[in-house]
Amino acid sequence: MLVTQKTKALFLSSFFLSSAFFSQAHNVSKGYEKPTDPLVAKNLEEWQDLKFGLFMHWGTYSQWGVVESWSLCPEDESWTQRKPEHGKSYNEYVRNYEDLQTTFNPTQFNPQKWADAAKKAGMKYVVFTTKHHDGFAMFDTKESDYKITSPKTPFSKDPRADVTKEIFNTFRKDGFKIGAYFSKPDWHSNEYWWSYFPPKNRNVNYDPKKYPDKWENFKKFTFNQLNEITSNYGKIDILWLDGGWVRPFNTIDPDVDWQRTIKVEQNIDMDRIGTMARKNQPGIIIVDRTVPGKWENYVTPEQAVPEQPLSIPWESCITMGDSFSYVPDDHYKSSQKIIETLIKIISRGGNYLMNIAPGPNGDYDPVVYERLKEISAWMNINESAVFGTRSIAPYHEGDFYYTGSKDQKTINIFHIQETPDYKCPSYLSFSIPENFNPRSVKVLGISAKIHWKKKMNKIEIQLPSERKNLKYATVVQMIQ
Repeated sequence: MLVTQKTKALFLSSFFLSSAFFSQAHNVSKGYEKPTDPLVAKNLEEWQDLKFGLFMHWGTYSQWGVVESWSLCPEDESWTQRKPEHGKSYNEYVRNYEDLQTTFNPTQFNPQKWADAAKKAGMKYVVFTTKHHDGFAMFDTKESDYKITSPKTPFSKDPRADVTKEIFNTFRKDGFKIGAYFSKPDWHSNEYWWSYFPPKNRNVNYDPKKYPDKWENFKKFTFNQLNEITSNYGKIDILWLDGGWVRPFNTIDPDVDWQRTIKVEQNIDMDRIGTMARKNQPGIIIVDRTVPGKWENYVTPEQAVPEQPLSIPWESCITMGDSFSYVPDDHYKSSQKIIETLIKIISRGGNYLMNIAPGPNGDYDPVVYERLKEISAWMNINESAVFGTRSIAPYHEGDFYYTGSKDQKTINIFHIQETPDYKCPSYLSFSIPENFNPRSVKVLGISAKIHWKKKMNKIEIQLPSERKNLKYATVVQMIQ
């Protein structure tokens, strides 16, 4: 993919008009509004410096090794497939799914082990699923007994039962920014999927305008749970709200397939929620996914990377395996693929939120730690070209990707090959921005002197034999 040197406004316009990108399950919404709260702006700027974060989808569903929550949804989509051995009818399936609460006992839960591995790999923030669409709370809510701390859940007897608190406290202690994922829809709540009617799809199964008291109860339930999360769990930097179909009806984008399924008003009063969250957590970033306006402080393409740089804050959430939830024998991406994805994302101005799903025993697959260790070795050499950087022209040319320091006095050029086994070539030639005159050029990870020359706006480099030790990518760093 070759990115031409156009203005960022054109990049943004082209990105938003991309029909291919809108086909993603969770698209990027139109109409970004820059936050005006100075504390939010400061937090957002700091978050953009972090570049690499850890996402964790975890719940009772890990015991079955099925997709998170979606098998409860009556929609006939590929990700909602149910296994016959878990129920011969939809209603039996739901009962058996909800009974997973009574066997959930992740005794190997050790958030310090996760934090240690993630920190070494260069991850600097964490987003954890406090509650997914199935409504099972991984925190000690007072609004429901469908939670990990309920006596119905075996793990409730463990002193670490409030896993959200344990995860947040552990990662915060190790310097991570803390993000709380929360699903606005709740398929367990009788105030959202009312038992009087069968659910038809992901949306509320009654008309909130016909039953305003019912909807008001759901709004209070949601508000109270988010008040608990933002009041009782220490400093939280990001409130990551999923389930974009719960939204004001007038915000629906008819160009997006899944938004066309929304037939009723589902205004949950984000102004009230957002005001409360900011009162509890001054400066908190709020991500009301796919709902344009002041409560979507950054946008979140899912399982995809924009093909061009964006001038707004954004984050790609991408799984290390094939699934967001734990699946036995999942196929995990290679460390080279992960590094290449990170390079593409940061060269286009985004953050990479990589999802790793704990299993029912409370730990990652062993291969996850192998990947994180390999990424750590690369980060130890190249971190100065990753963190605190921004996109800079020419962004991407051929096998080369660019980042720059915020003062634009340093430019980093990443060379990748997208082959199974990276081999650093003996010669590199690439463009640099006009009027950029480097006074020093080095290749990160190579101690020998580098021979280079500048011709017009091109840099030519001869690399020594030491280059053979470089893995995944070669990073050239130039200082003006």
